[in-house]
Amino acid sequence: MARRWARRYDRAGGLELRGYVRGRSAVGRLRVVPENEIVTFGCRLNAFESEVIRQAANAAGLTDAVIINTCAVTAEAERQAGQAIRRARRQHPAAKIIVTGCAAHLSPDRYTALPEVDLVLNNRAKLQSQSYRSEQGSIADPVQTPPHFAEGPAGRYRAFLEVQQGCDHRCTFCIIPYARGASRSVPIGLIAARARGLVAAGYREIVLTGVDLTAYGADLPGKPNLGQMVRRLLAAVPELRRLRISSLDPAEIDAELWRLVAGEERLMPHVHLSLQAGDDVILKRMKRRHSRRQAVAVAQRARASRPDIALGADLIAGFPTETEEMFRNSVGLIDECGLAFVHVFPYSARPGTPASRMPQLPNTVIKERAARLRAAGAAALAAELSNRIGSETDVLVERPGMGRAAFYAPMSFTGPDSPGSLRRMRVVGSNGAELMGVAVQ
Repeated sequence: MARRWARRYDRAGGLELRGYVRGRSAVGRLRVVPENEIVTFGCRLNAFESEVIRQAANAAGLTDAVIINTCAVTAEAERQAGQAIRRARRQHPAAKIIVTGCAAHLSPDRYTALPEVDLVLNNRAKLQSQSYRSEQGSIADPVQTPPHFAEGPAGRYRAFLEVQQGCDHRCTFCIIPYARGASRSVPIGLIAARARGLVAAGYREIVLTGVDLTAYGADLPGKPNLGQMVRRLLAAVPELRRLRISSLDPAEIDAELWRLVAGEERLMPHVHLSLQAGDDVILKRMKRRHSRRQAVAVAQRARASRPDIALGADLIAGFPTETEEMFRNSVGLIDECGLAFVHVFPYSARPGTPASRMPQLPNTVIKERAARLRAAGAAALAAELSNRIGSETDVLVERPGMGRAAFYAPMSFTGPDSPGSLRRMRVVGSNGAELMGVAVQ
C-alpha cells in the first residue's frame, strides 16, 4: 500500500487523498472552470499518473472535464470516489465526468451505470491521449508500463517518477495486482533521461514510485536490482540534489541499496516499509514474505546504517481472525521498529481476495483498533520530532515559511525562504506533527 503536496489524511478510511486542480493540489474541492480538473485518490503512483492524465487530456484538446482517478485499496476509497463523482456533477452540470483508476479498472460496470458518469477508462487507456478524444475506452485492454513520463505539477519542486508497475505477489488482502497486472520495470536509460529533464525543469527532489519497487529489474535484461538502478541514476544525473524512494518490501531490500542508504547523501534518510502487521500468524495469513523478527531487523539495520534516518510503515487494523493479542503485537511493532510515520489502513474486504473469505471482524472492532493504531502512531511521531530538537537538517523550501526536511518531516521556519531552495535549518521546536526551525547562517 502505498502517500506530499498539501495532502489530507482521511481518518475515517485511513487513506491519503489527493486532488489536482490545474496542476495544483486540492481534495474534495471542485471549481467551475473551463479547464480540466483531476481528483486523485490513493497512492503516490496514482498521484504520478494523474499528471500523465492531465498531460494526455490537454494534448487531446479536452476541456471542461472532471477526471476522477480512483483507488481500490479499501471500500472507503470507493465510497469517497462515489461522493466525488456526485459532487462533480452537482458543481459542474455541463462538464464531462470521466472515471478511471484501479476501482474503475476492476469494476467498470459499477461506474458506467452511474448517471453522472460520461466515460470510464481502464488503467492503460487513462494514460493515452487518444482516450480523451473518443467516447469510449476498452476496459479489457492489457495494462503496460507507459513509455512516457509526466511533467510534475507547476510551481512545485518535488516530482514523482514511475520506475515500476504491477506486482507478482498475491497478498491475501490485496486487490491491486488484479488492477495493475504483473511487475514491469522501466529501463534505467529512460529513467535517467526523464530525471535529467525534471532537474532541468527546476525540480530539486525526485521520488521514485511503483507498486512493488523492490521487484525492480527482474523483468529487464541483466536483471538489475533496485539498488543498482538507484546508483546508476545518481551517477547519470549528478545535478539531482535529492532522491527519495517511496516504499520498500522488507523481504527484498538488496545489498547495493543498503550501501546507498548508508553512504549516499543524495538518497534521503527516510525509508517507508510495507509491514502491514506485527504478528507472525497474521503475517502468514496475509501471505507476507517477512516475519516480525525480520521487520525489526530491517529497522535496526536502517538505523545503524544511517543514524539520522526516519522510518515509516503501513499497518492494517482488524485483519480477519486478528485477536486482541495479535493486534497488540502490531501496536508494539511501532516502538520496536522505531517508526515515525505510521499509515493506518482499517481492513476492508476486497471482493475475490482470499482474505474476504476468512472470518471477518465486526466493523466496530476494526474502527476501534484503527483508532488505537493511529494514536500510537501519532505519539511515535511526536516523540521522533521532539528528539530532533537541537539538530540540523537540510530543508527543501516548498512555499514561504514551509518546507520538507531530508527525513521527510514538514517544517515551518523563519529566515530566507525562496521556494525551491535548499536551506540548512536548525530544529528549535515541534508541535507534535511538524517541526519548527530557523535558518542556519
